[in-house]
Amino acid sequence: MSSQSAFQKFRTSRSVQRKFSIGIRLVIAAIFMLFAIFPILWIISASLSPTGTLATQTLIPKNPGFGNYLTLLRMDQFPFWTWFLNSIKIASITSALSLSITTLAGYAFSRFRFRGRQTLLKALLLINVFPGLLALVATFLMISQVGDVLPFIGLDNHFSLILVYLGGAMGINIWLMKGFLDTIPRDIDESAMVDGASDWQIFTRLILPLLRPILVVIGILNYIGTYGEFVLARVLLRSNEQYTLMVGLQIFAGAQFQQRWGVFAAGALMGAVPIMIIYLTLQDQIVGGLTQGAVKG
Repeated sequence: MSSQSAFQKFRTSRSVQRKFSIGIRLVIAAIFMLFAIFPILWIISASLSPTGTLATQTLIPKNPGFGNYLTLLRMDQFPFWTWFLNSIKIASITSALSLSITTLAGYAFSRFRFRGRQTLLKALLLINVFPGLLALVATFLMISQVGDVLPFIGLDNHFSLILVYLGGAMGINIWLMKGFLDTIPRDIDESAMVDGASDWQIFTRLILPLLRPILVVIGILNYIGTYGEFVLARVLLRSNEQYTLMVGLQIFAGAQFQQRWGVFAAGALMGAVPIMIIYLTLQDQIVGGLTQGAVKG
């Protein structure tokens, strides 16, 4: 009888410890969730606050409304929709070109054997070790001097900004693509060659459909990174009509940041809508691409 009582007490203590451990984990998870969600709630509150200033903002605004959004959309000196479309255009073109070049380069490095292959791969990896900001001054001078000869690749031009973005995104993306391609069996290529298929037919008809998970991941990461980039766009773009959304909002706020905080928050939330739509629409593909690559690697 005493042994059963001791066993019962042991089970009770284990159950209490388990519940206590679960409770501690839930508390920690709630703290981290609050830490992540609070900035978003603060921005939403600022965008709905009728005062529109940073000094008088509260988490729950009095008499909330959409006045800041209407002010943002009605401004003539600060064309929000022009900045918004510029960001979408630059991010879309950069992602499409980067994805095309990355896929072809990754296939070449994975399937072909040529002189200097390992050296080029190591050079790409070495270049990505250094932060892009180290080359900011050199990039500015290069684009400025090239623009004197070729104006369409000069300063205050979207095409030159896209070229700079492409150069910065190639290295790591080529390594990701090559790593994923290395996991695809070469038996597929050899079987197709026996049937008389060319390298281009093997790539487009057999290999490319298998690359869908990593293509989605690289494309989305490129799009998000380019869409939210600020430093290069601020340095290379000069006119109000050429600004991206991030640069335009920063110019708009400027020295009057505290007074224009509400309108700035409204613009930031509206600018985040495309990224939110992309994540909600393609979240399964994103997770699938990352996990498949991790398992196969």
